[in-house]
Amino acid sequence: MHLQQAESSGQGADQKAPKAFTEQSSSLPFGQHVSLQSINGPTYVTAQTLVQQVAYTLSDKMFAYSAESFDLDTAVKHWQEQGEKNAFGYQTGLSSLETRTGAGSIALGYMFSKDFDLKKRHIPQSIVATTATLQYLRPALDQLSLLYSVANPLVAHVAAVDYNISSPTGLVADYASSMGLAEDLGLGLVCSASVFETQHMALFSTLLSSVLPTIHTFDGISAGRETARLVDALDNSRLHEHYQNVLKAVSEVDKKHLDNAGRTARLLQAFNDELGEDYKLFDYYGHEQPESVLVVFGTVEASLATQVANKLSQDGARVGVINVRVHRPFVEEAFLEVLPRNVKTVAVLGQVADEAAVFDPAEYSLLYADVLAAVQFAVSGNVEVTDVKYSREQVWTPSNILDVFQQIYGEKPGAEELRSYVDILDTADVRQYAFWDLDASPAANAPLALGKLLSADSSKNVFVRSGHDNLVNGGVQRTDIRSADYTIEAPFSVDQADVSFVGDEALLKQFDIVGNAKADSSLIVKLPGVKDEDLEKKLAPLLRKSLVDKDIELFVLDPTLSESVYEDPALEGYLTQLAFLKVARDDVASSDLSKLAAINGSVEILEKLASELQSALREVEVPAAWATVEEDEEMLQLAADISVNSFAAFDPTETEPPSLLKSWQIAAKGLAFKEAYGTQSALRPDLGVKTAVVRVKEHRRLTPLTYDRNIFHIEFDLGDSGVKYAIGEALGIHAENDKAEVETFIKWYGLNPDEVVEVPSREDPDVLVNRTVYQSLLQNIDIFGRPPKRFYEALAEFADDEKEKKTLLALAGAEGATEFKRRAEVDTITYADILLEFPSAHPAFHDIVRIVNPMKRREYSIASSQHVTPNSVALLIVTVNWVDPQGRDRFGQATRYLNSLRVGSPVTVSVKPSVMKLPPTTTAPIIMAGLGTGLAPFRAFVQERAYQKQQGHEIGQVLLYMGSRHQREEYLYGEEWEAYQDAGIITLLGRAFSRDQKQKIYIQDRMRETLNEIREAYLKEDGAFYLCGPTWPVPDVTAVLEEAVKTEWEGAGKTVRKGDTRREIERLKEEGRYVLEVY
Repeated sequence: MHLQQAESSGQGADQKAPKAFTEQSSSLPFGQHVSLQSINGPTYVTAQTLVQQVAYTLSDKMFAYSAESFDLDTAVKHWQEQGEKNAFGYQTGLSSLETRTGAGSIALGYMFSKDFDLKKRHIPQSIVATTATLQYLRPALDQLSLLYSVANPLVAHVAAVDYNISSPTGLVADYASSMGLAEDLGLGLVCSASVFETQHMALFSTLLSSVLPTIHTFDGISAGRETARLVDALDNSRLHEHYQNVLKAVSEVDKKHLDNAGRTARLLQAFNDELGEDYKLFDYYGHEQPESVLVVFGTVEASLATQVANKLSQDGARVGVINVRVHRPFVEEAFLEVLPRNVKTVAVLGQVADEAAVFDPAEYSLLYADVLAAVQFAVSGNVEVTDVKYSREQVWTPSNILDVFQQIYGEKPGAEELRSYVDILDTADVRQYAFWDLDASPAANAPLALGKLLSADSSKNVFVRSGHDNLVNGGVQRTDIRSADYTIEAPFSVDQADVSFVGDEALLKQFDIVGNAKADSSLIVKLPGVKDEDLEKKLAPLLRKSLVDKDIELFVLDPTLSESVYEDPALEGYLTQLAFLKVARDDVASSDLSKLAAINGSVEILEKLASELQSALREVEVPAAWATVEEDEEMLQLAADISVNSFAAFDPTETEPPSLLKSWQIAAKGLAFKEAYGTQSALRPDLGVKTAVVRVKEHRRLTPLTYDRNIFHIEFDLGDSGVKYAIGEALGIHAENDKAEVETFIKWYGLNPDEVVEVPSREDPDVLVNRTVYQSLLQNIDIFGRPPKRFYEALAEFADDEKEKKTLLALAGAEGATEFKRRAEVDTITYADILLEFPSAHPAFHDIVRIVNPMKRREYSIASSQHVTPNSVALLIVTVNWVDPQGRDRFGQATRYLNSLRVGSPVTVSVKPSVMKLPPTTTAPIIMAGLGTGLAPFRAFVQERAYQKQQGHEIGQVLLYMGSRHQREEYLYGEEWEAYQDAGIITLLGRAFSRDQKQKIYIQDRMRETLNEIREAYLKEDGAFYLCGPTWPVPDVTAVLEEAVKTEWEGAGKTVRKGDTRREIERLKEEGRYVLEVY
């Protein structure tokens, strides 16, 4: 992400271009690279940067296993490019590797290769990876542990992060994998409890690797990527000096006479002596005489639990926390030393694999097993040890940590009542800001630049963290900034924002942004072109009420009122920064802007934007009337926060798969030597769905030849195709273009129809399919479809004629919107028409494959039940045809194809599930409303009910309402309906032929005439309602159902308020009793 440099013209064109603020990675401080030498003394860093610094400084070689955008080695790569050297006088080697089977083998091979320089045997080797890599590293680490006495020291810095596709959060903090691997292979395991001790623990882990292979783990989602100020960061020389001194302090006698646990404790003592620290294997915090103690492992877990316990103990609650800094080796003596003597309950906050393990009584956490063994065999008295399990998906906040203490202490008899809310930050001293924006916003980088600006004040400690949810609104990002006079630990999202900025109004409808704002705070919302009188319509009722209840100041930022931004939209990021400073830090906004210009922009541009801010930013009075919400207003439950599922903004660009023209000889080689070329034969391999070939069994027109609408019944023989379909499902028709039109286009465009084109499958780019040009145009390329705007833009790149190029670009832009709409909706222009109209734009065929959309299957509701017709499937089709303004006959591609088929013709089909399903019980009534070909699924429904009755089942009422223009011409399947009615299958047949009388009668009119029957079947007998056909009757039909509900309720003496019937229909919809399939 970066702010585009402004390009100006006209007045002021010769002024200096503004400086852009670029985010290289979210793992870097303020998203920017730092030099290796700059990490020294007071400096802003991230935990990930510190880990890479220690690994780079003290390693001979690094092996990085980093997924794309995780950027576990991005700083190291930068330092290598800058020629930075490690503590041993040379550049640390870096191998960036893929996470897959065999990971770690290259590290083993490097250390034990014949040409390895044995003089480097004492120098550590480092791995940087995520917990997702550990399962692939396991075999190599297992071998290494057996050969460790003759190997280099090895430390693995493991970010506790994995991606869980089944989790709503996406990214999960995984400590359980590291704990399991360390236990199984006898590895050391150290955890950093905060960003402030990450550098020290990375150093200690590297020292511990001289004793045994060691994993150093730390939070990889939030705390590990948060920019924070470290007061006394160690530079390269000091790191090396401390490393050497500690190793010297640990004597050879210690190495020979102590076990791993003893050597670890001795090493930590020497480490503390060298650095002047007081780190322990286990740290206790909280009440001096606690009754309940919580044992925790993990960065966020330790930080939050410690702070919450301290707050509660200040209230008199007898609770405490033990933070496990070194889990392996688990030194029981050290644990028991910090465990208070009078404790009654030891609860272990232990991570397990998933939610299923949380609720499985047979599963327990690894940490629980260690604590239980230590306590039961060494502590006298009745001490209860419990396992408070949680899954990797758990996102910890002060609130849910408080819930844990309530569970282990507050619910016990005689315990002090715990507070219901805990704020670990003093909100009077800490300023908190929250930015919510879209990834595509021009102001996406604004909060990072602001954080960088605020960090220039040496009297403040600034903290910046951001996250991305790429599954919402095309990519949403949230950035939090905290500013305090002292060092704080807050590894959770801002929930008491002093100022909140919202970059798009859609975010207000998806996230409870005001719920995360402090009372008497400020809210800035970007609303381009919105006037004050229209503001109430833009804000949801609950949001308006919250603004009043919390006494929040509302500001509207309208970038369109800034002349500079109007001329150059890339300047919006600078305007946003100035707007924020005006509201949050007016002292900075009104001072010299050179400090901000040093980060991004220029003084001239910032000063001009500051003068325009008076127009672009306005405070809006929040009326007291907004506190009142109508009773019928729906209170939607909004998400409190984004689900962080990415570390980078969503990239909407899609790389187009290459396409290659080949000779028939090359394609023949692939078919002849399938194993060598990896060739597979498949039916329509370009399609990502299961397809089959069926043949036309019956093709029967249902409307007279003299009638202007051709509606026909077509039935396919399934033969041995194996096609199975259920009631209500749809049949996908993989149609072909008209052969004559394809041949005409090939001849006009000058193509060789027999040339072989190789293109990746649209469903899987790794699968290549071979087709001739003729086959591709017949079955793959929608050359006679309607082109979108992007086709005009793409075609312009091939135009040699400048006039044609300008016309194409204009049609793709805003200025050509009217003409584009006319072409699409009136002239119904096709891709082929455009290529004919602009002859200078003549892309090669492989480019046509790239820029023209592929043909899509067309789906039609199945009009038969396979129980009744086991070897066939039927459809009800209306031919789509019209005449364009030039007098040319136009046709719908799929219906034209189907209408051209004769009995015996082969057709490629596939089956697609649908929402149109019969009720689970045969006795439940069904009410069906179908217009025109919308009757298709109901023919299948009625056939199925007839079959159920024939099988001896009791069936419920069947009400069928059908609508069309004329009974004589469009009484579709009329004889069948009447026969089913005579047989007692259909209990009510409501026919609405709108144009057979002067007063038009529609389907909703027939329903209203039989309202009592609908009430009986739908409401009293718990029936289901279905509507299939065009969208226009939906409001009227729904109104009839609401009328039925109202009548039923009033008859029962129930008071019906406005909106009640609508909500009842919504409830029925959720139960699957109000089903629409409209188009």
